Amino acid sequence: MKSKPIVIEHFSTEHTSFILDFEFTNNITILTGDSGTGKTVSFSFIKECMALNPDIVCLNYLDYQKNIGDIIRNSEKKLIVIDNADILLDDDTRKYIALDDKNQYLIIGRNPKNLFATKENFFELVSERQGEQTVLRIKDYL
Repeated sequence: MKSKPIVIEHFSTEHTSFILDFEFTNNITILTGDSGTGKTVSFSFIKECMALNPDIVCLNYLDYQKNIGDIIRNSEKKLIVIDNADILLDDDTRKYIALDDKNQYLIIGRNPKNLFATKENFFELVSERQGEQTVLRIKDYL
């Protein structure tokens, strides 16, 4: 399923020796890939920005006792970033996300079940050294 990003088309932040530089082409971006590629580190950098940007909501394994479905349903015009989505999202919440036209999602995980995703939704991290820094970007998966 491909739809234009409704909250943020470009997200960039610099953190010590890393630069996060993401171009979003879809309303639902599923970031997948092998362990150790920087997905959770990227989540951490975005979460730091959440304190200054009210358009960002970050959820991860530390939020497992919260009602994730209610948090998402009560959000509007947010970039909702979910790390460990395989653990946090139940089937009903996945279906809601797939049809949500009020928010944009960056979902970090490996299980796209019930998100009605197509290949246009799948991305992986790539890193590139630029001098002393490493730039992390997303690119089409496979």
